[in-house]
Amino acid sequence: MAISGVSTFYAVLFYAATAIFLGGLAWKIGQYWRTPSPLKIAVTPAPVSAPGAALRVAREVVLFESLFFSSRWLWIMAALFHAGLALALVRHLRYFQDPVWEPVALAQPFGIYGGLAMLGGLLMLLARRLVIDRVRFVTAPSDLLMLLLLIGIGISGFGMSAMARVDVVMVKAFFRGLLMFQIRPLPIDPPLLLHLAAVAALMILFPFSKLLHLPGIFFSPTRHQADNPREARHLAPWAAKLEEKS
Repeated sequence: MAISGVSTFYAVLFYAATAIFLGGLAWKIGQYWRTPSPLKIAVTPAPVSAPGAALRVAREVVLFESLFFSSRWLWIMAALFHAGLALALVRHLRYFQDPVWEPVALAQPFGIYGGLAMLGGLLMLLARRLVIDRVRFVTAPSDLLMLLLLIGIGISGFGMSAMARVDVVMVKAFFRGLLMFQIRPLPIDPPLLLHLAAVAALMILFPFSKLLHLPGIFFSPTRHQADNPREARHLAPWAAKLEEKS
Protein backbone atom coordinates (compact mmCIF):
# COMPACT_ATOMS: atom_id res chain seq x y z
CA MET A 1 0.00 0.00 0.00
CA ALA A 2 1.33 3.42 -0.97
CA ILE A 3 2.37 5.74 1.84
CA SER A 4 0.67 9.13 1.59
CA GLY A 5 2.29 12.44 2.38
CA VAL A 6 0.00 12.75 5.41
CA SER A 7 1.33 9.50 6.88
CA THR A 8 4.90 10.65 6.33
CA PHE A 9 4.17 14.06 7.87
CA TYR A 10 2.62 12.55 11.00
CA ALA A 11 5.44 10.03 11.34
CA VAL A 12 8.04 12.82 11.26
CA LEU A 13 5.86 14.93 13.58
CA PHE A 14 5.70 12.20 16.23
CA TYR A 15 9.38 11.41 15.99
CA ALA A 16 10.15 15.11 16.51
CA ALA A 17 7.57 15.46 19.30
CA THR A 18 8.97 12.40 21.11
CA ALA A 19 12.53 13.71 20.85
CA ILE A 20 11.54 17.16 22.14
CA PHE A 21 9.43 15.65 24.93
CA LEU A 22 12.13 13.28 26.18
CA GLY A 23 15.00 15.71 25.65
CA GLY A 24 13.17 18.64 27.23
CA LEU A 25 12.03 16.51 30.15
CA ALA A 26 15.57 15.25 30.78
CA TRP A 27 16.91 18.80 30.59
CA LYS A 28 14.38 20.16 33.08
CA ILE A 29 14.85 17.25 35.49
CA GLY A 30 18.60 17.90 35.29
CA GLN A 31 17.94 21.51 36.22
CA TYR A 32 15.80 20.43 39.17
CA TRP A 33 18.50 17.97 40.26
CA ARG A 34 21.25 20.63 40.21
CA THR A 35 19.22 23.33 41.98
CA PRO A 36 20.54 23.64 45.56
CA SER A 37 18.27 23.36 48.59
CA PRO A 38 20.29 25.33 51.15
CA LEU A 39 17.61 25.45 53.84
CA LYS A 40 15.46 23.00 55.75
CA ILE A 41 12.03 24.18 54.58
CA ALA A 42 9.72 21.19 54.95
CA VAL A 43 6.11 22.32 55.30
CA THR A 44 4.95 21.30 58.76
CA PRO A 45 3.47 19.20 60.15
CA ALA A 46 5.91 16.95 58.34
CA PRO A 47 7.43 13.50 58.89
CA VAL A 48 10.64 13.40 60.91
CA SER A 49 12.27 10.54 58.95
CA ALA A 50 13.30 9.99 55.33
CA PRO A 51 10.87 7.04 54.81
CA GLY A 52 8.07 9.18 56.22
CA ALA A 53 8.95 11.99 53.83
CA ALA A 54 8.95 9.53 50.91
CA LEU A 55 5.51 8.30 51.97
CA ARG A 56 4.33 11.90 52.16
CA VAL A 57 5.45 12.52 48.56
CA ALA A 58 3.70 9.30 47.47
CA ARG A 59 0.45 10.42 49.10
CA GLU A 60 0.81 13.79 47.40
CA VAL A 61 1.33 12.19 43.98
CA VAL A 62 -1.46 9.62 44.26
CA LEU A 63 -4.04 11.33 46.49
CA PHE A 64 -3.23 15.10 46.17
CA GLU A 65 -3.26 15.20 49.96
CA SER A 66 -2.42 18.89 50.51
CA LEU A 67 -4.92 19.95 47.84
CA PHE A 68 -7.64 17.89 49.53
CA PHE A 69 -7.19 19.80 52.79
CA SER A 70 -6.88 23.21 51.14
CA SER A 71 -9.74 23.13 48.59
CA ARG A 72 -12.18 20.23 48.29
CA TRP A 73 -13.77 21.55 45.07
CA LEU A 74 -10.43 21.99 43.35
CA TRP A 75 -9.42 18.54 44.59
CA ILE A 76 -12.51 17.03 42.95
CA MET A 77 -11.73 18.77 39.64
CA ALA A 78 -8.09 17.69 39.72
CA ALA A 79 -8.94 14.13 40.76
CA LEU A 80 -11.46 13.76 37.93
CA PHE A 81 -8.97 15.03 35.37
CA HIS A 82 -5.95 13.04 36.56
CA ALA A 83 -7.80 9.78 37.18
CA GLY A 84 -9.56 10.05 33.82
CA LEU A 85 -6.29 10.85 32.06
CA ALA A 86 -4.53 7.89 33.69
CA LEU A 87 -7.28 5.51 32.59
CA ALA A 88 -7.28 6.94 29.06
CA LEU A 89 -3.50 6.56 28.81
CA VAL A 90 -3.68 2.94 29.98
CA ARG A 91 -6.37 2.27 27.38
CA HIS A 92 -4.23 3.82 24.63
CA LEU A 93 -1.31 1.50 25.40
CA ARG A 94 -3.03 -1.10 23.21
CA TYR A 95 -1.84 0.82 20.14
CA PHE A 96 1.77 0.02 21.02
CA GLN A 97 1.46 -3.60 22.27
CA ASP A 98 1.11 -6.90 20.46
CA PRO A 99 -0.08 -8.92 22.25
CA VAL A 100 -1.92 -6.50 24.51
CA TRP A 101 -1.09 -6.86 28.20
CA GLU A 102 -3.89 -8.26 30.33
CA PRO A 103 -4.31 -5.13 32.55
CA VAL A 104 -4.55 -2.98 29.42
CA ALA A 105 -7.14 -5.32 27.91
CA LEU A 106 -9.18 -5.21 31.12
CA ALA A 107 -9.15 -1.39 31.06
CA GLN A 108 -10.60 -1.14 27.54
CA PRO A 109 -14.35 -1.12 28.48
CA PHE A 110 -13.75 1.64 31.03
CA GLY A 111 -11.69 3.90 28.81
CA ILE A 112 -14.71 5.88 27.61
CA TYR A 113 -15.60 6.72 31.22
CA GLY A 114 -12.04 7.83 31.81
CA GLY A 115 -12.29 10.16 28.82
CA LEU A 116 -15.54 11.63 30.11
CA ALA A 117 -14.08 12.14 33.60
CA MET A 118 -11.01 13.80 32.12
CA LEU A 119 -13.11 16.10 29.95
CA GLY A 120 -15.47 16.97 32.81
CA GLY A 121 -12.58 17.84 35.12
CA LEU A 122 -10.95 20.00 32.45
CA LEU A 123 -14.15 21.93 31.74
CA MET A 124 -14.59 22.65 35.45
CA LEU A 125 -10.96 23.77 35.74
CA LEU A 126 -11.45 26.08 32.74
CA ALA A 127 -14.64 27.52 34.23
CA ARG A 128 -12.81 28.10 37.52
CA ARG A 129 -10.14 30.17 35.76
CA LEU A 130 -12.73 32.20 33.87
CA VAL A 131 -15.36 32.74 36.58
CA ILE A 132 -13.53 33.19 39.90
CA ASP A 133 -12.05 36.71 40.03
CA ARG A 134 -8.95 35.97 42.10
CA VAL A 135 -8.09 32.97 39.92
CA ARG A 136 -8.73 34.85 36.68
CA PHE A 137 -6.40 37.63 37.88
CA VAL A 138 -3.42 35.23 38.11
CA THR A 139 -4.30 33.23 34.98
CA ALA A 140 -1.78 33.60 32.17
CA PRO A 141 -2.61 32.99 28.49
CA SER A 142 -0.42 29.86 28.62
CA ASP A 143 -2.67 28.43 31.37
CA LEU A 144 -5.71 28.76 29.12
CA LEU A 145 -3.77 27.38 26.15
CA MET A 146 -2.87 24.19 28.04
CA LEU A 147 -6.46 23.70 29.21
CA LEU A 148 -7.89 24.30 25.74
CA LEU A 149 -5.34 21.96 24.18
CA LEU A 150 -6.21 19.20 26.65
CA ILE A 151 -9.92 19.82 26.12
CA GLY A 152 -9.38 19.60 22.35
CA ILE A 153 -7.64 16.25 22.80
CA GLY A 154 -10.50 15.00 24.96
CA ILE A 155 -13.28 16.18 22.66
CA SER A 156 -11.65 14.84 19.49
CA GLY A 157 -10.89 11.50 21.16
CA PHE A 158 -14.40 11.16 22.56
CA GLY A 159 -15.85 12.13 19.18
CA MET A 160 -13.98 9.30 17.47
CA SER A 161 -15.16 6.80 20.08
CA ALA A 162 -18.81 7.86 20.12
CA MET A 163 -19.53 9.16 16.61
CA ALA A 164 -16.87 9.03 13.88
CA ARG A 165 -15.50 5.50 13.90
CA VAL A 166 -11.84 5.23 12.87
CA ASP A 167 -9.96 2.19 11.56
CA VAL A 168 -8.14 1.40 14.81
CA VAL A 169 -6.32 -1.52 13.17
CA MET A 170 -4.60 0.89 10.79
CA VAL A 171 -3.88 3.33 13.62
CA LYS A 172 -2.26 0.55 15.66
CA ALA A 173 -0.24 -0.61 12.65
CA PHE A 174 0.95 2.98 12.11
CA PHE A 175 2.22 3.40 15.68
CA ARG A 176 3.63 -0.12 15.86
CA GLY A 177 5.51 0.75 12.68
CA LEU A 178 6.94 3.89 14.26
CA LEU A 179 8.36 1.75 17.08
CA MET A 180 10.25 -0.23 14.43
CA PHE A 181 11.19 2.92 12.46
CA GLN A 182 8.80 2.05 9.64
CA ILE A 183 6.22 4.39 8.14
CA ARG A 184 2.89 2.68 7.54
CA PRO A 185 -0.41 4.10 6.21
CA LEU A 186 -2.46 6.27 8.56
CA PRO A 187 -6.24 6.70 8.09
CA ILE A 188 -7.00 10.09 6.55
CA ASP A 189 -9.85 10.99 8.90
CA PRO A 190 -10.06 14.67 10.00
CA PRO A 191 -11.05 13.90 13.65
CA LEU A 192 -8.11 11.48 13.97
CA LEU A 193 -5.64 13.89 12.35
CA LEU A 194 -6.83 16.71 14.65
CA HIS A 195 -6.52 14.46 17.69
CA LEU A 196 -3.00 13.34 16.80
CA ALA A 197 -1.86 16.88 15.97
CA ALA A 198 -3.11 18.08 19.38
CA VAL A 199 -1.34 15.21 21.15
CA ALA A 200 1.92 15.99 19.33
CA ALA A 201 1.57 19.69 20.23
CA LEU A 202 1.06 18.76 23.88
CA MET A 203 4.17 16.57 23.84
CA ILE A 204 6.21 19.44 22.40
CA LEU A 205 4.91 22.02 24.87
CA PHE A 206 4.94 19.80 27.96
CA PRO A 207 8.62 20.26 29.00
CA PHE A 208 8.27 24.05 28.82
CA SER A 209 4.92 24.47 30.61
CA LYS A 210 3.45 24.38 34.11
CA LEU A 211 2.50 20.77 33.46
CA LEU A 212 6.01 19.99 34.70
CA HIS A 213 4.57 19.84 38.21
CA LEU A 214 4.38 16.10 37.46
CA PRO A 215 8.15 15.48 37.88
CA GLY A 216 8.69 18.71 39.83
CA ILE A 217 6.89 17.49 42.94
CA PHE A 218 9.64 14.91 43.51
CA PHE A 219 12.17 17.74 43.74
CA SER A 220 10.14 20.03 46.00
CA PRO A 221 12.05 20.48 49.30
CA THR A 222 8.86 21.52 51.06
CA ARG A 223 7.56 17.98 50.45
CA HIS A 224 10.51 15.59 50.31
CA GLN A 225 12.48 16.97 53.26
CA ALA A 226 12.10 15.44 56.71
CA ASP A 227 11.33 17.79 59.60
CA ASN A 228 14.44 16.93 61.63
CA PRO A 229 16.49 20.15 61.99
CA ARG A 230 17.08 19.46 65.70
CA GLU A 231 18.26 15.90 65.15
CA ALA A 232 20.40 16.39 62.04
CA ARG A 233 22.06 19.37 60.43
CA HIS A 234 20.90 20.04 56.88
CA LEU A 235 23.92 20.78 54.71
CA ALA A 236 23.58 21.24 50.97
CA PRO A 237 26.29 19.47 48.90
CA TRP A 238 27.73 22.75 47.61
CA ALA A 239 27.92 24.13 51.16
CA ALA A 240 29.73 20.98 52.32
CA LYS A 241 32.39 21.55 49.65
CA LEU A 242 32.87 25.13 50.87
CA GLU A 243 33.31 23.88 54.43
CA GLU A 244 35.93 21.38 53.31
CA LYS A 245 37.93 24.16 51.63
CA SER A 246 37.77 26.50 54.62
